[in-house]
Amino acid sequence: MKKMFLMAAILCSMVTMAQQAVITFNKTTHDFGKINEADGRVTTIFECKNEGMSPLVLTNVKASCGCTTPNWTKEPIAPGKTGNITVTYNPSGRPGRFQKSITVTSNGSTEPVRLYIKGEVIPKPAQPVDKYPIKVGELSLQRNNINLGSITKGLPKTVEIEYANTTSAAITVDIKFETSKTYWKPFISMTKLEPGQTGKLQMTLQTDECPLYGPVDTKIQFIVNGKTYTATNQTITYKADIKEDFSKMTPEDIQQAPIIEYTATLDAGVVKVGKKTTSKLTLHNAGLNPLHIRRVYSNDGNINIVPPKSIKGGKSEVLPVTINAANATAGQYTREITIITNDPKKPIAKVKVVWTVE
Repeated sequence: MKKMFLMAAILCSMVTMAQQAVITFNKTTHDFGKINEADGRVTTIFECKNEGMSPLVLTNVKASCGCTTPNWTKEPIAPGKTGNITVTYNPSGRPGRFQKSITVTSNGSTEPVRLYIKGEVIPKPAQPVDKYPIKVGELSLQRNNINLGSITKGLPKTVEIEYANTTSAAITVDIKFETSKTYWKPFISMTKLEPGQTGKLQMTLQTDECPLYGPVDTKIQFIVNGKTYTATNQTITYKADIKEDFSKMTPEDIQQAPIIEYTATLDAGVVKVGKKTTSKLTLHNAGLNPLHIRRVYSNDGNINIVPPKSIKGGKSEVLPVTINAANATAGQYTREITIITNDPKKPIAKVKVVWTVE
């Protein structure tokens, strides 16, 4: 009796499965091969067929990313009939190889079916608008913010950028720069550009001529067809960080080197609105050789610092720190002072300065 019931259940299940919708595909992967980014979107069609006895319904079709757009047959697909899943891929801004998946959910399968598209996008040739996105009047630049990074004192560093005439008429080009910063040395290769011509602006930082350590910067303004452009987004800014070279120090040099000691936080107390106050920051040289103060600075113009030039071994010096609250509003303030020295183990020291304006 039990065997009869089991056989009946199996037969019933087989009949039920035969009466359900069954989904099959003519392909599950499509290779677009090599496609050109400049040609735009590409499309392929996956054909699905209902091999079952009941209508097939594609309940959802979802792509793995926004660059792939599926569109599919929404009405039920009768037994023996076919439907389509149209897949479009957008290669814009996506050079290189790709593989994307499309997940198909239907009543013709207990598990979602995954389809795949793949290929390789050949990038479109760079256009003037892409290569020279910065506009300075009729002149076009590659970029306008250049960081030369960290440079060892005594070594020069040179960087170049291209500029171009992307207009249909000839233009004249010249530059205006901060002549007081003689350690920055610009050179412009072309002062007249015909349509489509390019030139190069070369900038060299001669660190051996620079009196500063730490961050330095300068700006270049362009004069195009006789007009000087001064807007920030039309001006080239150069930045660099000049560091001392300790690499040639011997073990004996290190043993005799200066050692800076200081208080990490300076409390300047209370400052009345419109007034000034001066606090004292003590710097101590715990080493043997003199501690040379290369530079002391703060990014807050309301802080004035007059550092000593050097501190003998085993000695201390006071660093006056003046807070100017002439244009301040009431409240609590926290700023930072950077001290650059010839201490090889700690060439950069940071001191937090706090005060209250009433």
